[in-house]
Amino acid sequence: MGRKILFITTDQQRYDALGCNGGTVARTPVVDRWAAEGVRFTRGHAQAVVCMPARSTMITGQYVRTHGVWMNGVPLPEDSPSVAAYLKDKAGYRTALIGKAHFEPFLDPKGRFYENRMGRAGEHGPHRGFDHMELAAHGARGPLHYPVWLAKNHPQTVDGFYNVLKLPSLEQDSAGGGDTGAIQVKHNPVDRGLYHTDWVADRTIAWLDSLPADCDWFCWVSFPDPHHPWDPPQSEIGRHPWRQEKLPANWPADRAAALAMMADKPRHWRDWYEGRTVTCFEAPPDFVPANLSADQLREINALTHVENELIDEACGRVWDAVARRGWADDTDVLFTTDHGELQGDFGLLFKGPYHVDALMRLPFIWKPAKNAGVASGVVDQPVGQVDLAPTFCVIAGLDVPAWMQGKPLPQSTVQADIQKRERVITEWDSVFKGTSLHLRTIYRDGLVCTVYEKSSLYDGDGSVGELYDCANDPLQRRNLWHEPAWQARKKDLVADLYANLPAERSPKLEAVASV
Repeated sequence: MGRKILFITTDQQRYDALGCNGGTVARTPVVDRWAAEGVRFTRGHAQAVVCMPARSTMITGQYVRTHGVWMNGVPLPEDSPSVAAYLKDKAGYRTALIGKAHFEPFLDPKGRFYENRMGRAGEHGPHRGFDHMELAAHGARGPLHYPVWLAKNHPQTVDGFYNVLKLPSLEQDSAGGGDTGAIQVKHNPVDRGLYHTDWVADRTIAWLDSLPADCDWFCWVSFPDPHHPWDPPQSEIGRHPWRQEKLPANWPADRAAALAMMADKPRHWRDWYEGRTVTCFEAPPDFVPANLSADQLREINALTHVENELIDEACGRVWDAVARRGWADDTDVLFTTDHGELQGDFGLLFKGPYHVDALMRLPFIWKPAKNAGVASGVVDQPVGQVDLAPTFCVIAGLDVPAWMQGKPLPQSTVQADIQKRERVITEWDSVFKGTSLHLRTIYRDGLVCTVYEKSSLYDGDGSVGELYDCANDPLQRRNLWHEPAWQARKKDLVADLYANLPAERSPKLEAVASV
């Protein structure tokens, strides 16, 4: 009997959401304890700051340009390599994914994709190497297992959730609610035990309890929160009264301050802030960030803290089930998210083509099994989602297959042992209503350097880009791209970026939906 793998992801969670990463509001004792007992990575980065590309990287161990899911709405081909299938086929692991998958588009009215058919068909896979799948997303409507279960067993609760998509346009809804009229906020009367966070924990525990005591397993527990909409159970929102919520350090005092923050950033920052240019589907198309009030942000962030606490408590319940089965000593826990959330930084909300820490830098924690021989500590060298699948292989005692492009996470926190981890790369590609954007970013030596390739907004001639010194400018307000003293460093970083980018998949996969 070998080591089991409990892989937990959230959706759209900031690095500083956790107490172990400096968060001071949400109480996250379970994940904080895992960080203290294991390895906390301070520079875990997303390979894409949007759901489907990031999740496809996690399951394949490949960079975005290799697996080919270059934006939301591009389905990951069913024959793509899967670490779940590899663990199952090569080491006999039992495998499950419970919660949000999103390797295939959500907007699928004809039921083209199996992720969107299995719930209504009463099926649970197998799919992509997972023996068992029970799927949920951010709401109470749709074909996934959670909304089907909710409609069948608790139909009176469905209307209490915020409905993200408007009909018939299928664009994101920008309606406000709560106490402040904040966008995509709703006071949800659902009982806590029926909310999708607890449902994911319940279904995970049920699957674990179904397993024989002597089997090895890989369980991906994928919580849909704290991704918008912000509609946690109303019974829980008193945990964090929004009127007491402090504004983020990077929240501008007023419109003039916001424009000053973005004065030396590429123009699509300001154009979105003022509502002139919408570059992607990742926020409601009629949302103008400049109109977001301080009180509305306070309410959104307070609800986000509530959702983060509910996730942590659900993690505790799952871990208790693992321990009850006698698996605590030989189970590895890895905890991360797919991407971050702007959450008021620079006056912005949601996510998009903005390669700063709010979106790129992830909570990234590994609590190894007690028999793993991995010492607890902190690793400051850069790692990424592309390194997760190779790490699962090492845990299972398997060779890392050639199709994986990452490296196993360091099994030592001694800096001399991990000096070769020099860089991590993040990409953005999108086409939305005729507007295209293509960003390539490298983090190395405490610097974030972003190249803007040719698109409908930029010429791609090197005249536009971003360069930040994270040590001396942690809020990433001062763009050094044109600073004379930084030109040699910039040139070196750009060369290193392109030297380490793999070739793009050809032919390019087709975007068949917006999300």
